[in-house]
Amino acid sequence: MTTNALHHLSAVGALRAFRARELSPVELTEAVIARAERTEPVVNALAYRMFESALEQAKAAERRYGGHGSPRPLDGLPTVVKEDEPIAGQPWTQGSRVHEHTVAGHTAEFIRRVQNAGAIVHARSTAPEFATAAFTHSSLWGVTRNPWNPEFSPGGSSGGSAAALAAGSTVLATGSDTAGSIRVPAAFSGVVGFKPPRGRVPVDSPFHLDTYVHSGVLARCVADVALLQNVVAGPVAYDLGSLPLYTLPAPAGGLGGLRIALSEDLGDWPVDPDVRRNTRAFAERLRDAGAHVETVGLAVPREKVLRAAAIHFHHGFAAAVAGVAQTPYAVEFTRWARERAGGATVLDGLELEAELAAPVGELFQRFDALVCPAAGTRGLIAGEDYVGYGPEVDGRPLGHYFEALPALPFNIMSSCPVLAVPSGFAANGVPTGVQIAGRPFDDATPFRIGAAVEQPQIWPEPVA
Repeated sequence: MTTNALHHLSAVGALRAFRARELSPVELTEAVIARAERTEPVVNALAYRMFESALEQAKAAERRYGGHGSPRPLDGLPTVVKEDEPIAGQPWTQGSRVHEHTVAGHTAEFIRRVQNAGAIVHARSTAPEFATAAFTHSSLWGVTRNPWNPEFSPGGSSGGSAAALAAGSTVLATGSDTAGSIRVPAAFSGVVGFKPPRGRVPVDSPFHLDTYVHSGVLARCVADVALLQNVVAGPVAYDLGSLPLYTLPAPAGGLGGLRIALSEDLGDWPVDPDVRRNTRAFAERLRDAGAHVETVGLAVPREKVLRAAAIHFHHGFAAAVAGVAQTPYAVEFTRWARERAGGATVLDGLELEAELAAPVGELFQRFDALVCPAAGTRGLIAGEDYVGYGPEVDGRPLGHYFEALPALPFNIMSSCPVLAVPSGFAANGVPTGVQIAGRPFDDATPFRIGAAVEQPQIWPEPVA
């Protein structure tokens, strides 16, 4: 462990220091680059580095803070962009050797907003091939490791973004979430991640029509996530399903008057004892902050969730990469979706999704939010493909790692905003996290809850 240093400064803290002329964007960028050069041999979270251009952008931001122009909302903040998001003129491999030499011809609207707000994209973060896994490694980028315990993965598919935040090699990060791909890495890496409700943040075609797919953001604290989320949210002309502009308000003080449902396992999802203990401790913090917290007997059946997801993926995302994917886990993903779907139609999947969503919708008639683990396991081993088997959770060997990820149901219930926040640590040193699910399109409440009980974090010193 190490005391928190400049490379772990919060985004909101950095902006205050920039405006007060107490810190230069150049100083912060240099500190983050130096940290990356120190930690990357262990963590391996950055696919591409643009350090020289980042320093030039930092100098320009420094001039704006000095009175030569107007600083923008994210001006001077080092930010990593997940490698599967296109930026015009930059490599766009999507973690696959199939696209090893592909260069993006456009910039995703989501990322364009980040850049226009003044963020300095100093690196691209690693992701598994075609973002098809809940861990992060590929034949193209190698193995990305958890800064807290390098024997484990930081999760996936936004694992590079989460690991870079925990390691201190960025201040802000982007991600995407189709099956927990923001919330699971946030949980395993001890950072904060937000899966917005569908339509809140622009998504590139054709996936803007896929209700499971969400572009989102990660950072080290709730306030930083809110800062970045307010930049990327808002409608876009090419997506008639995008939502009107919505700005997260500053969070209120306590949680008095809020009714929060607590579920340790969503009915029958395997959960490690360490994760249960930390989830209960988080609930106690909520009570201390004034919330009424009630343990509920909510049942979101695991087998039905997996079947609904398999049907959805088989008729969409998995079909798109079938025959192209090369890594064992990506090939297995397409096989799993096809076989688990078992010939079911899209309509069959929609009927199953409606059945799963009904009890959660009823729950939100009585509660303002639902808290449950983001991941039931204490971690996934770095570099493992998990083909044909899953992790062992609470002494139970699982058939697939999806069974250990109760984040997945909220991609099915995609109108729910979900904020993942740290809940503690497991005995192996890997962080654990909970997800705070709000009522459909009520983004403010999860942020209010997360901010009210946030605790200071001492960040890791990665070792080989």
